Amino acid sequence: MRGAADCPAPTRGRPRSEAAELAIVEGVVKLLEEGVPLAELSIERIARTAGVGKATIYRRWSGKEELFVDVVASIEGPDPELPGTSLRDDLIRLLEHMRRRGLNLRNSALLHNVFAQMKTLPKLWDAYHEVVVEPRRRAMHGVLRRAVAEGELPEGTDIELAGDLLSGPMLLRTVMRSDAPLADDLSARVVDTVLRGLLNAPGTEGVRREKPQVPPLG
Repeated sequence: MRGAADCPAPTRGRPRSEAAELAIVEGVVKLLEEGVPLAELSIERIARTAGVGKATIYRRWSGKEELFVDVVASIEGPDPELPGTSLRDDLIRLLEHMRRRGLNLRNSALLHNVFAQMKTLPKLWDAYHEVVVEPRRRAMHGVLRRAVAEGELPEGTDIELAGDLLSGPMLLRTVMRSDAPLADDLSARVVDTVLRGLLNAPGTEGVRREKPQVPPLG
């Protein structure tokens, strides 16, 4: 997850000026709100809109892709802090962030438009996955690995598959099925359903030291 302890933010050149960075990000958002396509946004135009020099932008971002990723992340909002109270609580917090992001995509014309454009720009789409999506995926895997180490999940749990089982339903509803409901309790229902499956998988009897508290069905 972006900003997580195991994924420190990269340093870029000189110490940053928060005021300059804010002006640059707001300049990009302003141009996007005016309908300028991502592909037509040049560093020169962004600098002019933000009231800074091009060198100021390049000291902070290596190019447009890196800048755009930070702009999209700022529109999406910060990643969640995990409570750390239990496996279930941490997983619900991660999925709830995905659910709210899906609501933002539906409610924000700007964010929806930016994502649609990003998918047509392979370099930008790859940069977004590398900087934003992959850290979030690693955060999910970190939670699951800790649960195995602490006996909340069976030894030998397929971390990759478990992460996909948890994220998949939320991604389906937020990305592929724009008409699907995103109920307030959806995150908890997904987590509880997947945990029941993981805890009752064949061959896992007697391998847990501490079973997570999962509400009963119904």
